[in-house]
Amino acid sequence: MGREKHERIPVSLKEAANEPLQQRLTECRGNVESALDRLLPREDEPPAVLHRAMRYAVFAGGKRLRPFLVLESCRAVGGNVELAMPAACAVEVLHTHSLVHDDLPCMDNDDLRRGKPTCHKVFGEGMAVLCGDALLSLAFEILAVRLPETGLDAPTALRCTETLTQAAGSRWLAGGQAMDITEQTTNYTDRSPETVLRIHERKTVALMQACCAIGGLIGRTDDGQIRRLREYGYWLGLAFQITDDILDQTGDGKSLGKTVGKDAQQKKLTYPMVFGLERSRCLASEAAQSAVRALDSFDGVAELLCALALSLPERQS
Repeated sequence: MGREKHERIPVSLKEAANEPLQQRLTECRGNVESALDRLLPREDEPPAVLHRAMRYAVFAGGKRLRPFLVLESCRAVGGNVELAMPAACAVEVLHTHSLVHDDLPCMDNDDLRRGKPTCHKVFGEGMAVLCGDALLSLAFEILAVRLPETGLDAPTALRCTETLTQAAGSRWLAGGQAMDITEQTTNYTDRSPETVLRIHERKTVALMQACCAIGGLIGRTDDGQIRRLREYGYWLGLAFQITDDILDQTGDGKSLGKTVGKDAQQKKLTYPMVFGLERSRCLASEAAQSAVRALDSFDGVAELLCALALSLPERQS
């Protein structure tokens, strides 16, 4: 990224779309959480402690950004958003799995997540491992069982499952965490921009790309539109993660709901470490603008996706 200069998106576009974006995000969060409540096992269903841990992790808060990407990508291509709800829930469950495991003492060793004690602090390390495992399985159960129940054709449901499976595997999400651990244990033997980009592409970007692609698939759009949605998801994910890196240095722990300054303590490879804060801010803004330009051909039907991208470099939580 940063290989070419782009004109900045007018501030008026951000302001015009901000209120509708917040309304849609709030609506999405409510709808997704209602659906998740129906899909997750009840707290009193044996083994109760595991199911309590799963519900604790899933309902600990969060913007539900990844489900939003599934639903809005489907909407942007003229699809039926109701058909996309199981997939939106599946990506959130899988995302929560990754957070539960990332927080473990053997990984990032975090005590707080979204302002609450992390899963292993409440239920113990062993139960948190099982919770993450169960959430991962549940994500694909939702895709395999609930998605076809909406009436979506089997080939499309299979493509959605394939897309999420690939994003979660060793080449992408799990691989990014492996690279993150490796960089910490080698004391930054490679501090190059290429290395930090490879980690972020895997840990954050890949799942956001998958969310956008899945929404487009359910909306039955063509491969060209899917590619543009994936490109949008790429730049959006990068803007999100760069901003997250910045906030770990400059943000308020209470607003963020987590301990700040841990990246430096744990010797994580981040954008501010490689580029410095001011250059990182510029790169986050450039990534957001690139995300908007990826949707140029959508002729205004993806305004909220564009507004979301432009809001990311300015977020404080």
